[in-house]
Amino acid sequence: MPITDLTTSSGTLIWYWHYRLKSRRNLNSRSSRKEFEGVLLKDSEGGHACLHPWPELGDPSLQKCLEDLAGPRSRSIVRRALRCLEMDGAARSVEDALFEELEVPASHATLVAANAEEVTRAVDAGFGVAKLKSGAYIEKEGDLLVAMAKAHPALRWRLDFNESGEAEELAAWLKRLPEDIRSRIEFLEDPCEYSESTWGKLHRETRIALAVDRESSPQSAAAQVMVIKPALDEPWLLAEAAQEMGQRVVVTSYMDHPLGQAFAAWEAGRLALQFPGLVGVCGLQTHHLFETDAFTEALGPWTPAFHAPPGTGLGFNDLLDKLPWKRLA
Repeated sequence: MPITDLTTSSGTLIWYWHYRLKSRRNLNSRSSRKEFEGVLLKDSEGGHACLHPWPELGDPSLQKCLEDLAGPRSRSIVRRALRCLEMDGAARSVEDALFEELEVPASHATLVAANAEEVTRAVDAGFGVAKLKSGAYIEKEGDLLVAMAKAHPALRWRLDFNESGEAEELAAWLKRLPEDIRSRIEFLEDPCEYSESTWGKLHRETRIALAVDRESSPQSAAAQVMVIKPALDEPWLLAEAAQEMGQRVVVTSYMDHPLGQAFAAWEAGRLALQFPGLVGVCGLQTHHLFETDAFTEALGPWTPAFHAPPGTGLGFNDLLDKLPWKRLA
């Protein structure tokens, strides 16, 4: 069904702009794509949002997301885009900048390949924590950790497997690493498919914290870290659950459009304010993974600190006003 055949299920008018991001290299162990499609949305209340599914990670296709937007609006990624439209529109209606006086947590450096030059670039940019997309070449990744411990001894690591690993193999691999290397690993993110028993055993054997992402829920008790993606998750619900379970919280963007990145940063700042001490170093700086455009440039340089784009709401006013919006008729 062509996008222009869609109809909305409420009186609110919605427009869209189709975008395509081009990555500099493969972004995770589950995807070999280097072009990523999504849409920015605009409604008649003045709000804006990003809709950027990852089918490789279990999301519906972009077409199915748009059909859901026009119909039942039952999918979490669609509901969260609608929430972004609402909050951004409310702020723009009173010419309020959502980032004004809001302290956004610092970010780790997201690295998608075991590349020493990229690690050095991250350290030079001021990052003290790096998240490495892992699992594709695990022995090479281990060699990188060893080499970087000598070159950058203060750097700490987060390893994200996107559920691509096997618990026994990962445990054996980690045990082969020197103890001083293992001590630099803050957590393993989605090391394998989530299971209370499997994750519990992996944590006991390795003594390395495990972070749950794809299966983040109020019942994810086997994890020590809760990853919250505002593009998919209701932050308040998961943060409250994490606090009750004694977990740490890491808020990340969805490797989506800079507007979606800004939404994640805003939610991270709000959570850090509401839950003091719960939110740690986050993952809100991913625009460097894609070819540069006016939107990525508005987010400023790749650093641990988030640079709020100029404008009201979530920002980008001038750029959003210039887009050739099409109505969902």
